[in-house]
Amino acid sequence: MATANPGNEDSIPERDLRVLRELAKRKAEIAALPIQRERIKLWTKLNMLASIRPMVWIFEIPWNEMEVGEELKLQCSDPLCQSLERALRHELYQWDYMPGDLVVQSFIPVPPVVHDTGDGLWEKVDIAKTDETSSVVSRRYHIQIRDESDVEKIKFPEVTLDEAAWDRNHAMLNDIFNGILPVEKVGMKGMSIAPWDLLVRLTGVEEILMDMHTRPQYVHRIIDRLFAAHLHRLGQYEKLNLLDLNNETVSGGGPQYTDDLPPVDCDPKRIRPQDMWGRTMSQIFSEVSPAMHEEFALQYECRWLNRFGLTYYGCCEPLHKKVDILRKNVSNLRKISMSPWIDLDEAADNVGADYVFSLKPNPAVFIENNWDTDFVRSDLRRTLDRLRGMHVEIIMKDISTVRYQPKHLWEWARIASEVAEEFAS
Repeated sequence: MATANPGNEDSIPERDLRVLRELAKRKAEIAALPIQRERIKLWTKLNMLASIRPMVWIFEIPWNEMEVGEELKLQCSDPLCQSLERALRHELYQWDYMPGDLVVQSFIPVPPVVHDTGDGLWEKVDIAKTDETSSVVSRRYHIQIRDESDVEKIKFPEVTLDEAAWDRNHAMLNDIFNGILPVEKVGMKGMSIAPWDLLVRLTGVEEILMDMHTRPQYVHRIIDRLFAAHLHRLGQYEKLNLLDLNNETVSGGGPQYTDDLPPVDCDPKRIRPQDMWGRTMSQIFSEVSPAMHEEFALQYECRWLNRFGLTYYGCCEPLHKKVDILRKNVSNLRKISMSPWIDLDEAADNVGADYVFSLKPNPAVFIENNWDTDFVRSDLRRTLDRLRGMHVEIIMKDISTVRYQPKHLWEWARIASEVAEEFAS
């Protein structure tokens, strides 16, 4: 839950305080339910490769299309209060209508206030929209890196912590939620990076893919520098003591609960990367051969992945033909993303029970003219039957639209949970 514009309770309208406190009371009641502990145990079993059943998670919801009965309508007037209210309303809505195996936390997190100078290059992009209420848009990127002389445009970021602002945010939220939910300072948890996703926005997609064949050393130099910049940032997080355990974090897959982290030598007052989960991906490499994926992406990604205790690899790129190179290079790999474009049989054979199979069903099911719950159920059953004996999480994500039919997503969540129970061991 992000915070900004630090202030104090006295500056917050009384109505806003009432709204936030009422929402927080409901969150506290839900967080105290025994099912939260049960779900944490199930996620922990999954992530330790001792799963009881497939787990279900919904990620990247098109909130602009989910309104029913004004349950998501903001009532606060203060901008900071609105951001808190929005996060609470989204969480409560998901719990009510499409929980899957959602875990509701029993505290309000306050992230650090960090200033980052960035990597020296920011996207220059033209945007086209088909729905003004949606964040899903088409983009045309302007090329900023064309040759060797442009590589130095990638800078090493400098990170600073505004501790005073962090303290003010913590104090203000503590005043707002006092007596309802504890308010806790949390560090940097999101350790997922996607340098190739950024790079193609700077170089052009076709251009950089061709350069891997015609100018390989040039490409190596760019991606080497970009990963060095990411590692430089990570080093500063660690030096500033900003890192935090991220077992409960959602990073493209489901929550990362596990008893395997942190290791026994962890100092809870100074968290290291090896106490945490890390993640990388190279989505643009969907049609790149395993050998070129290993050369131009994975060898660099391992510089990041090797810093962490456990890792999760991939996003939307089909990885069914690349499990072998992951197995060879990533010794701490625990989860592999399996996108809608995999060959299911080949993926199942290659992954086996060695990793969590992070299954991403195709969200295109929500744009069909005729919503077919029988198909949803039978398709999930067929898939899970093929993956029987494996460790599976079902992650519905990249949902661009539900055609303003939110109940279809509710029904998907209910069906997925029912089918997952059928495959309990």
